[in-house]
Amino acid sequence: MSDMQKTVQIGNHSLGGDRPLFILGPCVIESEEFVRGLAPQISTIAAEAGVDFVFKASYDKANRSSVSSFRGMDCEEGCKILRSIGDELSVPVTTDIHTEEEAKIAGDYIDILQIPAFLCRQTDLIEACARTGRVVNVKKGQFLAPWDVSNIADKLDAFGCENYFFTERGTSFGYNNLVADMRSIPWIQESGYRVVFDATHSVQRPGGQGSTSGGDGRLAPVLARSAVAAGCDGVFMETHPDPENALSDGPNQVPLDRLKEVLSQLKDIYRLVRGL
Repeated sequence: MSDMQKTVQIGNHSLGGDRPLFILGPCVIESEEFVRGLAPQISTIAAEAGVDFVFKASYDKANRSSVSSFRGMDCEEGCKILRSIGDELSVPVTTDIHTEEEAKIAGDYIDILQIPAFLCRQTDLIEACARTGRVVNVKKGQFLAPWDVSNIADKLDAFGCENYFFTERGTSFGYNNLVADMRSIPWIQESGYRVVFDATHSVQRPGGQGSTSGGDGRLAPVLARSAVAAGCDGVFMETHPDPENALSDGPNQVPLDRLKEVLSQLKDIYRLVRGL
């Protein structure tokens, strides 16, 4: 771990401190009623497990495999819902943005702006996120080497972004498959950056079901344990009360009734690795 690394402050939480930070929530805002009902349940589970968390949900899934797949809702509508949830639960919120205009809108409501993996090199999008003054999370593209994130960091620095981190989410491995290389975590950290591991998208099989992506959700906790043991600063993990009937990425999401057990294990590993 590099001495250059600095703790990233996210509301009352910190990334890189004595407590692991978890980014938790469903893949998409299936409806306002759905996320308003789910968020307090996740908050209670996180409190019982003794961990800090950021609530996440996408307002729009802009890169679905099929034109007929469920997308979501309007950017500002979704961001207002997330801001309201964050205020009610006193937790930071995050969502992914896809255009410069969406970055400006989300910047008024969202604590962490997430740049999707497929868009991680889009300079104008990076600049738009940086200009908001919000924390920026860049998902490392499935096509990038770990050390390539330094070029992205240079852009963020040039545009005045002081608080950002990267998310490792697997690397393309042949057709319809990803592999999670845990060496990526210390390599990115050695360059001076904080790293979150995306456990649920790393088990995704992109386009693996023809018009939708498949995945091995049961392996998400396994990879999460490996990533925390490798020294990651936090874990991104999507969860759903009924993954089989989720409107997006159901095969990858961790069942809500397993979440407390998984979080408790990961917290223990985090403390062990860091000698806490």
